[in-house]
Amino acid sequence: MSSMTDIVFLLLIFFMVTSTLIAPNALKLLLPQSNNQTMASKPITSVSITKDLRYAVEDRFIRLNDLERTIIRKVGPASGYPEPPTISLHVDQSVAMEHVVKVMNIAKNNQYRLILATRPSK
Repeated sequence: MSSMTDIVFLLLIFFMVTSTLIAPNALKLLLPQSNNQTMASKPITSVSITKDLRYAVEDRFIRLNDLERTIIRKVGPASGYPEPPTISLHVDQSVAMEHVVKVMNIAKNNQYRLILATRPSK
């Protein structure tokens, strides 16, 4: 029985170590800080803008001209859902606001809800 507990503890340690190696978002962004944190009920997709102004839907980089078409293809029309789909916007804190507004306009024009991802302030 003692050897069985040793195996269980080794498996537990193995899974704890490997679970910390998984990165939920592969893009490295320095998000702005905020005191208020709001969670979306079900974010459908995430859009990211890196500090060098590269746009990505999920982890796939795309051109700005293809951004709206890619989001619509991924999410679909808002009328197909009981409540509007949510887009999580991840923007590096050094990006100018005009680039954020472009994505906000895409969400507004397609009747998607949009949340801006932030990191908690210390």
